[in-house]
Amino acid sequence: MSKIKISAVSYSNSFPFIYGIENSPIINHIELSKDIPSVCAQKLLDNKVDLGLIPVAIIPKLNHAEIISDFCIGASGPVRSVILASFTPLQNIKTIYLDYHSRSSVMLTRILANKFWKIDIKWTDTTEGFETRIKEDEAAVIIGDKALAVEKNFPYVYDLAEEWIKNTNLPFVFAAWISNRNLSETFQEEFSSALKFGINHIDDMIKSYDFNFLPDHIDPKDYLTNNIDFHLDDEKIKGMNLFLKYVGEYQL
Repeated sequence: MSKIKISAVSYSNSFPFIYGIENSPIINHIELSKDIPSVCAQKLLDNKVDLGLIPVAIIPKLNHAEIISDFCIGASGPVRSVILASFTPLQNIKTIYLDYHSRSSVMLTRILANKFWKIDIKWTDTTEGFETRIKEDEAAVIIGDKALAVEKNFPYVYDLAEEWIKNTNLPFVFAAWISNRNLSETFQEEFSSALKFGINHIDDMIKSYDFNFLPDHIDPKDYLTNNIDFHLDDEKIKGMNLFLKYVGEYQL
């Protein structure tokens, strides 16, 4: 029987999931790759994997999209690792650089700017190191561990999960476990159990994994327990569906 191919996000916010998978018998039945979110998405779109922790913004682009498990990368308050960073207040920003690692966060920023902030912006694609090249009337969408690394470098930091919640009264889902084909109930149950194990053993995971790449002011446990909300509950599904509705409107 061929192994199920899985792409997981390589950021620290996914470490509990990876820890659970790697410390579960399911590791013997899968091929696991660790990628930036945009690559996770492209692999699923190109049918190079069967299951991915993917930015929810690409769900409408999949011919078959099935949510696997009740876990996600979500936020019910400030997430810290998805930000708009600038040297000038929101209303003075003229150009926003878009993190090439992201899809959902980029679309979230566009929706916030258009629907809620009401600002007219020039959008610019980026390459590696863009977060160090921001000028006075510019801003950048910065996600993942590099957002945590630079959050103290800018006088104006807008937490995108917090901005969404403030304007919709709903939590936000950045990424969910999505399959592009039917997977057996047995696999889904075993996979969910592996994810749950990781979420329930964050302390053990922190002892096992290297977090030295994060700045000294970041406490991994605080970030993973107070900023990331891993449970895909009914409120998050409402938030995700509203976001996908706005995505459809924006792309018309």
